[in-house]
Amino acid sequence: MSLTTNANVLKWVDEMVALCKPDKVVWIDGSQEQLDELTKEVTSLPDGDPNKMYWLNQEKLPGCLYHRTAENDVARVEDRTFICTKTKEGAGPTNNWMDPQEMYAKLTPMYDGVMKGQTMYVIPYSMGPVASSISKVGVELTDSIYVVLNMNIMTRMGKAAFDKLGDSNDFVRCLHSKADVDPEKRYIVQFPEDNTIWSINSAYGGNVILSKKCFALRIASFQGKNEGWMAEHMLILGVQKPDGDTKYVCAAFPSACGKTNLAMLIPPEGYLKDGYKVFTVGDDIAWLKPGEDGRLYAINPENGFFGVAPGTNAKSNYNALASTMKNAIFTNVALNNADNTVWWEGLDKNPPEDATEWTGIKTNGKEWTAEGKKLAHPNSRFTAPAANCPCISPEFDSAAGVPISAIVFGGRRASTTPLVYQSFDWTHGTYVGSAVSSETTAAAAGAVGVLRHDPMAMKPFIGYNVGDYWAHWLEMGEKLGDKAPKIFNVNWFKKDEDGNFLWPGFGDNMRVLDWIIKRCDGTVDADETAIGFLPKKCDINVAGIEDEVTPEVMDKLLAVDSDLWKAEIAEMRRYYNDDIAAKGGNIPAELYAVLDKIEANLNK
Repeated sequence: MSLTTNANVLKWVDEMVALCKPDKVVWIDGSQEQLDELTKEVTSLPDGDPNKMYWLNQEKLPGCLYHRTAENDVARVEDRTFICTKTKEGAGPTNNWMDPQEMYAKLTPMYDGVMKGQTMYVIPYSMGPVASSISKVGVELTDSIYVVLNMNIMTRMGKAAFDKLGDSNDFVRCLHSKADVDPEKRYIVQFPEDNTIWSINSAYGGNVILSKKCFALRIASFQGKNEGWMAEHMLILGVQKPDGDTKYVCAAFPSACGKTNLAMLIPPEGYLKDGYKVFTVGDDIAWLKPGEDGRLYAINPENGFFGVAPGTNAKSNYNALASTMKNAIFTNVALNNADNTVWWEGLDKNPPEDATEWTGIKTNGKEWTAEGKKLAHPNSRFTAPAANCPCISPEFDSAAGVPISAIVFGGRRASTTPLVYQSFDWTHGTYVGSAVSSETTAAAAGAVGVLRHDPMAMKPFIGYNVGDYWAHWLEMGEKLGDKAPKIFNVNWFKKDEDGNFLWPGFGDNMRVLDWIIKRCDGTVDADETAIGFLPKKCDINVAGIEDEVTPEVMDKLLAVDSDLWKAEIAEMRRYYNDDIAAKGGNIPAELYAVLDKIEANLNK
């Protein structure tokens, strides 16, 4: 029985049922009773069934489940991910493109009868608090209980989403089938002009929890361009000062730059004693929309965390680990057979002797067999309810969202970029976002130290032409005027001559956030340099780390080397011209003007 009378939804579901031909259709109402039934079904499957999920130790990890995916299905597949717009220019140079009609013709035969003998689950969900005007509704059709249980954590799932939608046609149509989990026929396809996502031949979370990157960034960024808001790959955090005033910050970083750690930051002891608190609104995605007062407000469209397990521990990210302790789903981690709990590299230094590797092979104290001799897959995951996070913001479910004072970009740079600087204005800040890049760190990913451009940390997730995306940023700045957030760039990864990190990072990043907020409040001055506004050395609080961050170290952290920056500007010209403009990216003239201005400043 359907949960809605919405004619648009019913027509689409009927069409997809006719195509996929499931034996049964189950509408997901979000009730605990229904979820319990599905959990019982999926945990009762025989061992060896690829769809099976397992209960973990219910005393130590209450409500927690375990699942492993096929060995060929463990990560997002960017080479199989497409943006299908009517024109190639619409998708731009950073996306794989195919004509929508051609792609539908390619995929339709794959879906034809793909759910015979199976159940199709109809999942209505709200991205963001149901009552929020910034929120959007999606409906995912899937043949996977694993997807249903993950969507229950990651979204506001159930009938309330249909109630929000009413009779509207403004919902994202998401179709997923595991099919044969064949990597050669795996496709993750966004049709932005049709509000549609099709995913086939994967059962891995990042490719099948279609609310996540597919809707919340690729489709939503396109919607935001057309409707006057923004969907960004950004954390949202609140810093509460001792006087009770809370300032909210969004921040975007490429992978391996400490994004989740910053989102769930625990301030240094001195700040805690003074009464500072940090609250997590979101760890990954922000939807930003001008409010009635003209300021930019953000919601986290998600309801949970889909985090990388390896490296997460009580020291690196206490709050993230605490979030996984109940009602979480673990994927492709290792099992500790002694007590039926989970383990991954970096959790602690005591790998279980009697373990089951993420591939399902039991070690029995023998040598590990998985590739790289890892018990857990390097991209193994936890899906955890945001409500579990000890520092979750009291404003997490706010319909209005939170007002954003600052937007922060960052990357992993060993030399050029200082610890922190502020852009001259929004246009310059948009340029700073377009210039986000990181140096490669591991030989496995190719040569070390190679610069990888990742504009706004959004390169794999912009649902349309990157040049038009930058133009939309500039439009938003014009709309916000003097109420626009201030834009900053940080670099926790600057190194000395011997290759050692100069900045301690982790909780001490609070010291940089503190300066950023003071700049937003107008309570500290700054030095104007060729590249932006830099802190005065005395204004970064180093109380408690004076032995580590001496005045000499601070000089290095805040140094702007003119020769390095001239090389940086030359590289950005090459990137704009060769990687974007020459391949169909419409770069706004304003960004070239910023390049010219910084170059002129450096030559003075």
